[in-house]
Amino acid sequence: MSSKNKAGRRVIVLVLPDVNLLDLGGPVQAFDAAAHLGADYRLEFVAAGAGEVRSAQGLHLAGLGPLPETGPGDLVLVPGPRLPAPGPDFPETAVTWVRAAVHAGARVASVCTGAAVLAEAGVLDGRRCTTHWSLVDLMRSRYPRARVRDAVLYVHDGPVSTSAGIAAGIDLALSLIERDHGPSLTAAVARDLVVYLRRDGSQRQVSAFLEHRGHLHSGVHRVQDHLAQHLDSPHTLDELAALANLSPRGLSRAFTAATGCTPLEYQQRLRLDLAANLLAETTLTVEAVATRCGFRDARHFRRLYGARYGRPPSAGRPV
Repeated sequence: MSSKNKAGRRVIVLVLPDVNLLDLGGPVQAFDAAAHLGADYRLEFVAAGAGEVRSAQGLHLAGLGPLPETGPGDLVLVPGPRLPAPGPDFPETAVTWVRAAVHAGARVASVCTGAAVLAEAGVLDGRRCTTHWSLVDLMRSRYPRARVRDAVLYVHDGPVSTSAGIAAGIDLALSLIERDHGPSLTAAVARDLVVYLRRDGSQRQVSAFLEHRGHLHSGVHRVQDHLAQHLDSPHTLDELAALANLSPRGLSRAFTAATGCTPLEYQQRLRLDLAANLLAETTLTVEAVATRCGFRDARHFRRLYGARYGRPPSAGRPV
């Protein structure tokens, strides 16, 4: 297995013996879809020892590369394997390599039972993390220094990210893509995969970039795409109506019927959703965030933000 794209940041997928195929294929396809939509990802598939691994479902995966040197800019992805009944048992070379990758400045993300690999490497010590529900108690007893959470889809703690069971690996991948490339591209990836863009249990469950997209009106979809791609620009109803091949009045009726809100209200939701992400993920000032999201008046932005989220923008910073 290899990526067609030879440039860009590496997503190094550690394929372990008895890997679960959905743990592997779900997030990998998310990163591949992002690359096809313009993200700078380059997938590499590696294994400890032989270049062939048998999956838990019996499929043999061949052509796997050796464990490479890693550094800042790399993302190491550890899909979960089927664990033996007594507990985790991983190749020591793989565990040592994961530990070295974190020390070298790489980001590391696990899917499902892959969290046990990170715990064996010691990189979960003192960190918040999660895993498959069936492994939570074992993780807490075997790795008492790891701060294991349940009932969440995924957890980010510094350069280390972990996800819950199986399909939550897709949610984790989308979250990582959103951190790297923003909500607009991530929403496009989610639409390509025909999945919802979800957050963990402490955040809103559906991104504004995916809300109101279940209708079949192609003209309204074109307007929604245009608004999402030009959040910092002003738009007139005449301009948007031309994109939909409708009159201004016709667009207003069609847009409201399809989405339940007006084009202006929809644009405002997108801008506020982006603002919430920028406040959480960057050190931009509130004024800079307002400008980046198309608000010309920071005071107006503060009022709208408070009305939507029930708190001022300054409270959107991570603790």
